[in-house]
Amino acid sequence: MDAEFFRTWITCAAEVIQANRDHLTQLDAAIGDADHGINLDRGFTAVLRTLDAQNPGVAAAATPGRILAVTGATIISEVGGAAGPLYGTAFRRAGKALGKAADVDLPALSAALEAALTGVQELGAAREGDKTMVDALAAATKVFRHALAAGASQDDALSMLAAAASAAAVATIPMQALKGRASYLGPRSVGHEDPGAASAALILGALRDAARTAPMTVPGRTIR
Repeated sequence: MDAEFFRTWITCAAEVIQANRDHLTQLDAAIGDADHGINLDRGFTAVLRTLDAQNPGVAAAATPGRILAVTGATIISEVGGAAGPLYGTAFRRAGKALGKAADVDLPALSAALEAALTGVQELGAAREGDKTMVDALAAATKVFRHALAAGASQDDALSMLAAAASAAAVATIPMQALKGRASYLGPRSVGHEDPGAASAALILGALRDAARTAPMTVPGRTIR
């Protein structure tokens, strides 16, 4: 997977966040500040603008890690509330994990997603079951890691990752929020899907979709 693959992922993520902006905002209206979708849409729009503004020389020298680092830095600067620092940290940690490699394989992607999860947990002090984006991220990274260990194909592993994130987001509905603004509602947070888990599922679903759109390269061959 080269820089173009990761750029495709971010583009797909921006598109799906924009398409679900009102839905995410409605979820947030029930247990938060009613701005999650609006904020993320603004952030990803700014990310695409930043990536498009890179001069040809810089763009040609881009790496997967650089794409994710730019994404994270831009989200931090553009998105308010908790989502900006959390998603910004997730993408920056993932980019750092990928380093300067021009091409990365699926195990490297798995390690990058694990690094993103760790960053979010360290910053937000949340764990699985707290009704946050961690629920979707943790479920997805665990399933992805196990799928790769079992020898799953690229398409199957990424499909399983996306499905796990989506299922985990839905599973937050009966939970009581223990972290974030939603936790102030106590039992009243039960019965609502967590907007952060929902957006994380959308972004990981975009990763699966990017793999189906952009070819993945490994030394000596291209996988479509």
